[in-house]
Amino acid sequence: MSEGREQDQPDERESATRPVTAAARRERRGSARPAGRKDAAAPVKKSADADSDTEAGKGRATRSRTDQEKRPNIFARLVRYIREVVSELRKVIWPTRKQMITYTGVVLVFVAFMVALVFGLDSAFAWGMFQVFG
Repeated sequence: MSEGREQDQPDERESATRPVTAAARRERRGSARPAGRKDAAAPVKKSADADSDTEAGKGRATRSRTDQEKRPNIFARLVRYIREVVSELRKVIWPTRKQMITYTGVVLVFVAFMVALVFGLDSAFAWGMFQVFG
């Protein structure tokens, strides 16, 4: 009996010291950070170019829409999209001719089976309705 209580007590102690809310967990993580970390020890340098990528990191506010550069025109975006599509299609592993024939055959057999199944069920239900309602 006392063994059961001894096993329950460590769980209760752990849950009492564990932070319950997300804010408490963030606070606990922030206070437990070692001082030797690069991002904690070195402050973010402010440069003349506020849009520089070197400043990106935690603690920096998201740029507002007015600070962001303007979007390129529709044609430039379309050309960029087509280039990205072509580059992604180059990464695709295309099936061989033999694989395509096999896959096509499997699909055709499956479709033929489903058509036959639906036709059979439809005929059976039609026959049943004719028998019930004359």
